[in-house]
Amino acid sequence: MQSPSMLIPPQSISRAAFTADFGQRALLTVDTEEEFDWNAPFRRDGYGLDHIAQLRRFQDFCENLNVSPVYLVDWPIVNCEPATEIIGDAVKRGTAEVGVQLHPWVNPPFDEEVTSFNSYAGNLPPELAAAKFNTLRDKIETVFGAPPLIYRAGRYGLGADTASVLKDAGIALDTSVRSLFDYTKQHGPDYSSHPLEPYWVDDERQLLELPVTTTYWGMLRRQGRFVRRIQEKLPRIGGALSRLGMLERIALTPEGVGIDEAVRGIDIALDDGLPVLVLSFHSPSLAPGHTPYAKTEADVEAIYHWFQQIYGYLARRGVASTSVAEIMRSAVR
Repeated sequence: MQSPSMLIPPQSISRAAFTADFGQRALLTVDTEEEFDWNAPFRRDGYGLDHIAQLRRFQDFCENLNVSPVYLVDWPIVNCEPATEIIGDAVKRGTAEVGVQLHPWVNPPFDEEVTSFNSYAGNLPPELAAAKFNTLRDKIETVFGAPPLIYRAGRYGLGADTASVLKDAGIALDTSVRSLFDYTKQHGPDYSSHPLEPYWVDDERQLLELPVTTTYWGMLRRQGRFVRRIQEKLPRIGGALSRLGMLERIALTPEGVGIDEAVRGIDIALDDGLPVLVLSFHSPSLAPGHTPYAKTEADVEAIYHWFQQIYGYLARRGVASTSVAEIMRSAVR
């Protein structure tokens, strides 16, 4: 049976149910990647890996919080020995997990032109996208000694054939869907109508989607998807609605989202019964000067403070950290 396209919101959502003892949990995902200029054209070379040494501090920080991060590694990272040593040590000790993140412009085979359109793996010819994914997946298994079980497309760039590729490779979880976001103006997917909760991609329940958590907050949050469509035509409305407390889109990330905002988003997600909150950020933000969210040392420290406060709040709400392994064990098929 052909797998459905993950670009199309499921018509009848097969919502994922979890065992009674699972409750509500939080999964921390790290887009573990090379440094590059986010405002410049994509290129195959010229990237940096200077922030890699900071992964050790971050891993120690997570362990002190009793959080097991999922490092979604791409090709430059899996070929960087210092990075694989730090991550691999944590994986061996059971305090971290590793998954796949595909940046096609730096991932062999290099058979396509480097463009913004081709930076989304889902836009590539299916055979090339599959070849890039399998090259990366196999390298990760070789380096870390176990097959990766979770995937995130770089730039959230799923394609019509991605589900088949993931299932053939034994990937059990995908976390590429960024619900409530539309990337079509940059040649990417439109996830504005996708579900917020985890759901089964296929009828066989072999592939589970864990959307990156984003919520609407405010008086108009129940009409948020409709209001967003209006905002596309009248962009200034969004800022006004946010300032008035009418509608705010909140992603669970320290990158550009304040602590108070994130707490509001957590409250909405938990009160709506979301079983898994998926937090995310980019590893280059662990050092200053590599992303728009961490320009200075103070910005980096603010990210650590954000995590400290957010995980403290999650604990007060009774939300424990989870892992890919636990999600797979707890999902009811």
